[in-house]
Amino acid sequence: MATVELTFSALPAHVRTARLVATAIARRTGVQESLLDEVRLAVGEACSRAVEAHRLHCPGEPIRIELRDDSGRFEVTVTDSAPSDELEHDRALLGFDDPFGQLPDDLMSGLGIAVIVGLADDVQVYPSQKGMCIRMSWPAATNGLSPA
Repeated sequence: MATVELTFSALPAHVRTARLVATAIARRTGVQESLLDEVRLAVGEACSRAVEAHRLHCPGEPIRIELRDDSGRFEVTVTDSAPSDELEHDRALLGFDDPFGQLPDDLMSGLGIAVIVGLADDVQVYPSQKGMCIRMSWPAATNGLSPA
């Protein structure tokens, strides 16, 4: 089992770098070529969400990504340090204008995650007052990263 860790500041330009790194490592771990766009888009969505959360709440804190291969799976974990228990914060991130509060809270906070769920084979979300962790995975053909 090999692990690659990446941290970056809360700048939108770094999301592209995270997508490129994730796609390259996914390819090396044996993720099917037809799934690489899903990897790229899901990682981009998770990182974009984290960047916006950090820009609002903790711009000086880095965003952390862990990429690993484990038991025939390629796994990406995006962790931020922004409080994720604030509904108004989630609404601002999603760009919703719901002045009358008519949309259900679970819908308001879950749309960005729903996109990721549609792209990744398996998704786990761990929100807390100290941040959010999104773990995504896809099937991979190999059990280890090949040496560079």
